[in-house]
Amino acid sequence: MTPSHIFTIPSLLLLSGALVLSQDYEYTDFAYGTPPEVPRLSVPDYNAQLVYSYECASECSCPSFYPIAMYCDHRKLKAIPNIPSHIRHLYIQHNDIEEITSKPFINATSLREINLSYNKLQSSKVDKDVFSILKEIVQLHLEHNNLEDIPSPLPKTLRRLHLGFNKISKIPADATRELTELTVLDLCSNRLTDAGIKGKILSGMKSLMQINMCNNKLKSMPADLPESIQQISLENNSIASIPEGYFKKTPNLLSLRMSHNRLRFIAYSAFNLSKLMELHLGHNQISKPFFVPRTLEHLYLNHNDFKDLNVSLMCPSLDFGNPNMLTYIRLDNNKLRGQLDYYAYRCFPRLIMIFYGNQRKDDEEGSETKKSEKPERPKATRLST
Repeated sequence: MTPSHIFTIPSLLLLSGALVLSQDYEYTDFAYGTPPEVPRLSVPDYNAQLVYSYECASECSCPSFYPIAMYCDHRKLKAIPNIPSHIRHLYIQHNDIEEITSKPFINATSLREINLSYNKLQSSKVDKDVFSILKEIVQLHLEHNNLEDIPSPLPKTLRRLHLGFNKISKIPADATRELTELTVLDLCSNRLTDAGIKGKILSGMKSLMQINMCNNKLKSMPADLPESIQQISLENNSIASIPEGYFKKTPNLLSLRMSHNRLRFIAYSAFNLSKLMELHLGHNQISKPFFVPRTLEHLYLNHNDFKDLNVSLMCPSLDFGNPNMLTYIRLDNNKLRGQLDYYAYRCFPRLIMIFYGNQRKDDEEGSETKKSEKPERPKATRLST
């Protein structure tokens, strides 16, 4: 096995713009890592009224310096307490709650955020219309529960919906029909199948910017994503191909994450997008190069089946007045022989790092790895140029 090599250029640029998913995908016990703990206090709502009754459920706490929030987390609760009318933020995660009834929410006319993650919620014990009566709600956390269905109907004011780590296998049309203001939909680590999201289930969410469907059972790309989409996370599925022209309906795409799938072939111009900045395709079975858009900054092709990388195909023309933005490319654990063509530095003049790493021999195990295995991260050796 040849020693690891890494080619660097002195300066280091950061991924710019609104893109927040700039770190390399880490394969952990969960599909996209353990989510960060919800902060104990939210940013104060300066538009809130200055005078409150300080009413608070006896099972919870409502800080006097932030009386619009009620903290009921980590208290072994089995039911949701009654919520006073002035409360805007309800934190009731990490409890033993199995059911949601309408009674605690009768007076909760000001609620904007609910965190019910890390409980024992069951779909059969969630009252119908329990959330639809909340006319101000914008953020709902239901991840890490035992839900088999998406609660519906949901209020049209909702902007962020977190449903990761449940047992959801489909997205019914009535669950998303009114969600025209939704910007973030997280469904990672569920049981979604192609049949469960067929039709125009997603296209009606006209404001959707980020969709997470990592660690599910998808075999094909989700259909009819809205034009507004900017970030797509599909890691840890069984997707074998990307249809030609698939991204024509999503011209605003900034980030695509598809590591740990079964991709073999990608149409040459599949990623001919004017805004794409980050592309994760590691841990697949890709062997042929494709067109790299000018805006792309981070490209991950590690753990694939490339025997050579024709940079001329990736970059068919040079434009020194409008150069390619690529700064980082990861190529370890392919079947490459020899160093990358020096033309790469002409084509991608802003390259900071080419992570070449270890390469496999033709007779070594292919790039398709068992999802239960944790791939080793190659050790980097820096060499100045």
